[in-house]
Amino acid sequence: MLTANKLLPQGQGLSAVLLKRAATIELDWDVRQKSRFAANDSLGRALAIFLPRGQAVRGGDVLVAEDGSLIRVIAAPQKVLQITACKEHGSPFDLMRAAYHLGNRHVPIELQPDHLKIEPDHVLADMLRSMHMTVIETDLPFEPEGGAYGGHVTNDGHSHHHHSHAHGHDCGHAH
Repeated sequence: MLTANKLLPQGQGLSAVLLKRAATIELDWDVRQKSRFAANDSLGRALAIFLPRGQAVRGGDVLVAEDGSLIRVIAAPQKVLQITACKEHGSPFDLMRAAYHLGNRHVPIELQPDHLKIEPDHVLADMLRSMHMTVIETDLPFEPEGGAYGGHVTNDGHSHHHHSHAHGHDCGHAH
């Protein structure tokens, strides 16, 4: 079994040629949020992944194996609820309101400009439908938000990696 214990976020620093040649593994969110798991890559190799506790793996990340080989991670389609504002009388504000209520419940959520995605939950689906949202169960890759500070997500849904950077904004504040 080949061990991988290093992660390059989004293949940072690697050339397109190396990324194209890399083996791949397709993993759903339930596996990618774990720091230790086993998988088989596209070359049929058995892998043991040992990452620092709390480090989530994202689609597009690259794992580095002990032999130096690269394994590109693909976010596998999985069951999700896709949430959109009602086409007849909804608005973008309705989607923002739904995101607020889901966030208030600490639900892992993927935010997109025109829709939200969460893992299936019939209670939340009913709540969203009562808010006049359209909720459809489908199979899509799931990449929930990583937290307010841009860090990685732990199994408890919280970010524990903090960094700072500075750049100006026209809106009068800096990070």
